Formats: sequence, C-alpha cells, structure tokens
Amino acid sequence: MPRTARIDIPGQLYHITARGVDRCPIFLDDQDRDLFLARFSTLLIDTNTRCLAWALLSSHIHLLLRPGPVGLAGFMRRLLTGHAVSFNRRHQRVGHLFQNRYHSILCEEDSYLLPLIRYIHLNPLQAGITPDLEALDSYPWCGHAVLMGNQMLTGQQVDEVLEYFGKKEKIAQRRYREFLADGIEAVQEGGAAVLGRRDLLHSLGIEPEGWCSGGRVLGSQTFAEKLLSEESETPVVRIGLAELMQKVAREFTVTIDDLRSRNRTSNLSAARALLCHLAISHLKISGAEVARQVGQDRSSVTRAERRGAEMVKGKAGWVKSFLMA
Repeated sequence: MPRTARIDIPGQLYHITARGVDRCPIFLDDQDRDLFLARFSTLLIDTNTRCLAWALLSSHIHLLLRPGPVGLAGFMRRLLTGHAVSFNRRHQRVGHLFQNRYHSILCEEDSYLLPLIRYIHLNPLQAGITPDLEALDSYPWCGHAVLMGNQMLTGQQVDEVLEYFGKKEKIAQRRYREFLADGIEAVQEGGAAVLGRRDLLHSLGIEPEGWCSGGRVLGSQTFAEKLLSEESETPVVRIGLAELMQKVAREFTVTIDDLRSRNRTSNLSAARALLCHLAISHLKISGAEVARQVGQDRSSVTRAERRGAEMVKGKAGWVKSFLMA
C-alpha cells in the first residue's frame, strides 16, 4: 500500500511520535537521552521550531512542535538521523534504529493544544516509569518537569504554555499541575502510549469526531480543508541552492558575488531577502547552509527570511512560476 502523504506546513501544530524498529529501545542509558536532548535543543534554536511538549520513553518519543521555516520534515530528518548515528556508534550497532517513518498529525491549535500537552506529559506516568505526579514533577526526560521549573531545556516554550494558566509563574504552574492531575485517572485506567488509541484521547478531552483527512488532521473539517488547500498551493521543486541563487541574481540584475558581498543597497537587500525565504521555506534548506553560502551570520539570514516572506505574501502563483521557470 502506498504511504499517505504527510502535510508539512511551517507554523502549524504537530504531534509527532517515533518508535524504535521492532519496538527496540532507542535509549539505553542517560547519556543517550542527554545527547538526544542536546541535539533536539540545538535544532529548535537553529530552525526556529517551537516545542510545546515532549516525552522520552525507552522505545519511542512524543513531541508537540510548531515547525519553523524549514518545515517538519527537515527538522525530523536531522533529529532522528543524528540520534541514530550517535546511538549506533556508541553501542557498536548497525542498521536502522527507527521503525519506518515518524508519525505526524497536524492539530487544530485552539481546540487541541492543551489536551495534547497533558496527554504527552502524562505518558511516563501511564507507562509506569513514574509512579505518581510528584515523581513526574522532577522526571528529567519529560517537558512537564521543565514547565514546573525543575529541569531546563533551551527551546521549550515554557512561558507560552504557562500563560494559558495565569500571568504569575507560580500561580500558572499550580493551575497547570492541577490540569494534569485531572487527567491522571483516565490514564491510570489503561490508555495507550500512542496517539492511535482514541478512547484515551477522548477521556483527556480529544474528541474522536475531530479526526479528518484519513487521520492526518486533528481538527474540524473546515480547518482541515483550509490547510489542505494552502498545502496544495505550495510549489514542489527540486532545484538546489546554487540554481536558486542564479535565478535571484538574474531577477535583480546582480551577480552571485554581489549576493555574497557585504553591500547593503536596497536592491541587494531585497534580493537576499527573497533568496533566504525561498531557500528556507520552499526548498527546505537549513538556515545554517544558507548563511554559509551567502556569507552572512544566522541572525541576518533569519531576519532576511522574514522580510522575504513579507515580499511574496499572497503571491503563491508568482513564487511557483519563479521556482519552476
């Protein structure tokens, strides 16, 4: 059977799971987990991806992400490939570590953000790794402990989540913890650690009728149709960065050397902005690679990408024609 196409739209909310092949462990010790989190944190910052929740279990992971311009596929490829290489090297192992593709579901944020945070952060308790909520408060391999102020992960959006529960940190943490406690009974009654068990999700506030588009979207039909329409407007291209630079240089009547120079005329600034946006958002090239090729630092490329996005806002047809020409 052919695989179902993924929906990959930067800025949307995704619940992601990835499992070890044949349910084998993907973490054998705390150093494996430390290395994974170090890579995860670095990628969150480098790709401007926002993490709302996460949990590491022995044979699988749960992530709740809002991908940046590189999209979800680019982020997950770097994360999982990097971990597999590190894991195999450390444990003198060969072969695939992860089972097939990671599983991703695009979620309607207004309806499902908080229930999904609770679902993901209760996974260690449901799996019997932590005996109770008090133990989960300081469990180092779950985003819950970060929200409670007992652990730290650079790149996790602590303030954004806690703001749903109050403006003052301590009050917000207490209310968030109470919100998690409300879901413990449902978890202890025996739910699954994967998103496919909709009975547990229903008990945690995630309604079965929210599933659309063959299970790829968790949200209303209107939400799903709108996103699928937006995705269909995204051009699929196979050109590389070098060819894109040539296209942009011709469009602005400049040279490749001009694009790589420190010259900041308005024409060159606009050319670099378009180049950065198309490379990162449409060709899924990492910001670090774009920075190397244009001789700019990462922060400059990030700012340029945002300017480029504004330049072509509402011009999907022009972008498609430009990239395909």
